[in-house]
Amino acid sequence: MLEKDDKGNWGKWSELQNSSIVITLDTTKNRIVIYSQEVQLYDIIEYQNKEENNDDLIYPFTCKDDNGMPFTISIITRKKQDNRKQLYINQKNIIVVYNIVNYVDKNMK
Repeated sequence: MLEKDDKGNWGKWSELQNSSIVITLDTTKNRIVIYSQEVQLYDIIEYQNKEENNDDLIYPFTCKDDNGMPFTISIITRKKQDNRKQLYINQKNIIVVYNIVNYVDKNMK
């Protein structure tokens, strides 16, 4: 996690913490749900164009918070890091990142 201080400057990244949570991208209901200790539900208001460069493949989504303020959630594949996947939640005063491990949904077979 990265937060802005009272003067609007970004601080330092917090230490990574292991967690085992489920993240759902539901394109039928246009939402992203993060089942963390406190469930986070984000409505997708725009599917942005995919971005790609030598290092990353980025799928950005414009979402809105509880106050209707827009922000970006991105699913990023780090090409030069064994295709490691991350989810970034970029809000006005905070950025949260989750490393993603994909598991096959047994009900989807």
